[in-house]
Amino acid sequence: MIAVADFIDIEWLSFDCYGTLVDWETGISSAVSGSLESYGVRKTGAEILELFADVEPVVQSSGAFKEYHVVLREVMTLIGDRLGIRIAEDDVDCLSGSLPRWPVFPDTGPALQALKQRYKLAIISNVDDDLFAGSARALGVEFDAVITSQQARAYKPNSRSFELAEVAMGVGKDRWLHVGESLFHDIEPANRLGIRSVWVNRVDRGGGTRPTNATPDLTVPDLAALAEILVPA
Repeated sequence: MIAVADFIDIEWLSFDCYGTLVDWETGISSAVSGSLESYGVRKTGAEILELFADVEPVVQSSGAFKEYHVVLREVMTLIGDRLGIRIAEDDVDCLSGSLPRWPVFPDTGPALQALKQRYKLAIISNVDDDLFAGSARALGVEFDAVITSQQARAYKPNSRSFELAEVAMGVGKDRWLHVGESLFHDIEPANRLGIRSVWVNRVDRGGGTRPTNATPDLTVPDLAALAEILVPA
């Protein structure tokens, strides 16, 4: 069994937010399904997440950088296009408007509080500063560094957010462990940059991102399990 001794040199833990700390799959599927129903279209959560996972990276990588609230507007429009629906202007903000209220996983707060006892904590998230600020109030801990795509002007799996985080944290990669739910957005760039990583592989999750062959250093079912390993009683 992996124990805290395997990570004895770690000083900083960085976290993806949406999907890892916040239940973005419930947030996405609820917002999109509610909008689609007004057009007489019903899709399962799995179908919505598959559309989202396909469309979001296309928008994020097309042309000049767009802030995340703009990305989410375009994602909603493209989802409508894929379904043969013209989404009205009043509905294209359903994702960005609901994001600050997306539910936090029940294990997130207690785990972060336990981890804060031993480590400095950072956020590396594909989000705008103001959108994260809404979620931050529900996370129950003060982060020592927050890096957003808005600051980096790029989206993970692009390396730019991790490069900014390394500067903000002021430590080398040997003192840093990155934690994320998405193999595509988080574990893949961590592999590429030589950053040790933890994959939070929650049951029945992962439908909101593209598959990849990235390999984490540790896999846990939730944050409670990670806290038990890194901050043993």
